[in-house]
Amino acid sequence: MATITIMDPVTRIEGHMRVDVTIDEVDGQSRVVDARCTGTLFRGFETLLKGRDPWDAPIITERICGVCPVSHGMASVKALDAAAGVVPPTDARVLRNLVLGANFLQSHILHFYLLASLDYVQGPASAPWTPAWDVDMRPGLEGVGGHLAQAIEARRRAHEMGAIFGGRMPSSHTYIPGGFTSVPKGNLINDFQRHLDWLADFIRNIYIPDVEALSTVYSDYFSIGQGCRELMAYGVFDLDDAADSNQLLRGGIAKVFGTQTGVEAFNPDSITESVKYSWYDDATDHLSPSNGATDPVDPHTKDIAYSWLKAPRYENRPFEVGPLARMWVNGDYQDGVSVMDRHLARAYETLKIAEAMNAWLYELTPGARVYNNYDTPTETSGIGLTEAPRGALGHWVGIRGKKIDHYQIVTPTCWNASPRDRDGVMGPMEQALMAIPVERPDQPIEALRVIHSFDPCLSCAVHMMRPDGEPIVLWTGPS
Repeated sequence: MATITIMDPVTRIEGHMRVDVTIDEVDGQSRVVDARCTGTLFRGFETLLKGRDPWDAPIITERICGVCPVSHGMASVKALDAAAGVVPPTDARVLRNLVLGANFLQSHILHFYLLASLDYVQGPASAPWTPAWDVDMRPGLEGVGGHLAQAIEARRRAHEMGAIFGGRMPSSHTYIPGGFTSVPKGNLINDFQRHLDWLADFIRNIYIPDVEALSTVYSDYFSIGQGCRELMAYGVFDLDDAADSNQLLRGGIAKVFGTQTGVEAFNPDSITESVKYSWYDDATDHLSPSNGATDPVDPHTKDIAYSWLKAPRYENRPFEVGPLARMWVNGDYQDGVSVMDRHLARAYETLKIAEAMNAWLYELTPGARVYNNYDTPTETSGIGLTEAPRGALGHWVGIRGKKIDHYQIVTPTCWNASPRDRDGVMGPMEQALMAIPVERPDQPIEALRVIHSFDPCLSCAVHMMRPDGEPIVLWTGPS
C-alpha cells in the first residue's frame, strides 16, 4: 500500500518549507512515486516596494534573506543602474564583487557543514543529535564532523571579511544605484586579504577534501536525484565595466541528456511564471516578470494550489539553477547531475571564487572614485540579473513618477522548488525526488538528502504559516 510522508517543516534550510512524498513498492523496492514541494510562507516584498523611492529597493530587498542578502542588493542596483543607463566606476564594480564573493563563501561553507552533512555523518550520542534516526549512516567520515568548529570559524571570518567593505553582515548598506558607499583604503584591503588567505586555505585543505570524501563513501548518490537535467545560469561577477561585461561565471543554459550536452545563450525575455498551482490570482498566470504581478488569494478558495511559490519557466520548461548549473555552463564541472554532483560543484565553485577575489583585491586603488551621479528617471524600467549562492536571481523594476510602480523578484528556490506549472510539469526538486529509493517511509533520509542538495532558501522564494501556526514534524500514513 502506498504511503504519504509529509515533512513539515523541512529543517536545516532557510525559511519555511513542506515536502510531501508518496512512497510505493516498485519492482520490489519502496520508491517515491509522487512529490510536492510547498512554500508555506507569504511575505509580499514586491508589493511592499510599490510606491517607494527606487533608492529604497537595495536596502529593503537585502532584508529578504539573512543568508544571501548581498545577492539581492546586487540584483537591485543592477536593475536600477540599467533603468537609468548608469555604469558604476571600476572600483565600485570590484567592491561589489568582493562583498558578494564573501557572501558566497560563507553560504557554501554553511550549507555543507551545518545544513547538509548531518544527512550523512552521525552526530555525537547526545542532544541535540539524539534520538537519532535508524537510517543509512556510513563509517569513514568522522573527520567531516570533526571540522565543524573550523567551519563555524570560516563562516564568521567570511562575514567579517564582507563587513570590511559592506559595513555590516548580514545585510550590507553599501550597494547603491550608481556605485558603492565604501571607499577602498590600504588598511581595509590588507584586512580583507588576511581573512581571504585563511579562507582559501580552509577551502583547499578541508572543505573540498571533506566533500570529496563524502562523495566516495556515498558514491551511489551520483545516480540519485537527477531532476529535470536542464540547467540555467544568469551569470555573476562582472570583470569589466561594459554593459555586456565578461563575467567570472557567465550565463547560459545547458541541456544534459545522455552524452549530449549543449550550452546555449540565455534570453531573459523567455522567462514566464505560472501560478496555476500557486496561491495567486489565475489572471497573473504565464506572465513575464517584467509585467507580472504578485496578487495572493485565500488558499481555501483555490483547491488545486499547494504553494506560495510561483513556477518560473524558461521557454515553458523547468530549469535547475545553482552552483552545478553555473559550473556546468562554464565548463568547470560537467561530470553529472545528481545529489553528489551538486555538492562537489558547490565546493569547487567556492575555491574558484576565492581565487578570483584574491586577484580583484589588486585591482583596487585606495581612495578611488566609487560613485557616479544617479538621477532617478521619471519613467523607465530595468532588469538586474545576477546569481545568489543558490542560483539565478532576477529583479525587474518599473519606475513611474520617480517612484517604483512595478517590482518582481524571481529567486533561485522559486526555480528549483517550484510547484507544477500550467501544463502539470513538476519543478526541478519535485522531479529529482521521483523514483528515489526510500528504505523507511517514516524516516525518509534519502528524500532529505535530495532536498538539501539544492540548498533551498524559502525566505527568498516565497511571496503565512497556516492559521493554527502548528508545524507537523513528520507524518506518514496511507494514501
